[in-house]
Amino acid sequence: MEITDVKIRKIMSEGRLKAVVSVTIDDMFAVHDIKVVQGDERLFVAMPSRKDENGVFRDIVHPISSSARKVFEDVILDAYNKQLVMLEAESEATPETTTNE
Repeated sequence: MEITDVKIRKIMSEGRLKAVVSVTIDDMFAVHDIKVVQGDERLFVAMPSRKDENGVFRDIVHPISSSARKVFEDVILDAYNKQLVMLEAESEATPETTTNE
């Protein structure tokens, strides 16, 4: 299995939810609505889930092994961090304009 694409769909600056991500696996299978969440100690990746009839959230898709989860988390968090660096560089490169009225 190879994660062939990671798209950072949305980045949030407020709250614990930091980003919504989509990944493509082996150029054949897409998984949407993966979340990057700020935990108490670190960022982590939450797989897409839905609430069942008992009000419990259950993953719709998820890695089967801890090693597969680590691959997903590493690739997604790396893409997220690169996107943050790029956005920061863009904001520093764009001078704020002021109007004199």
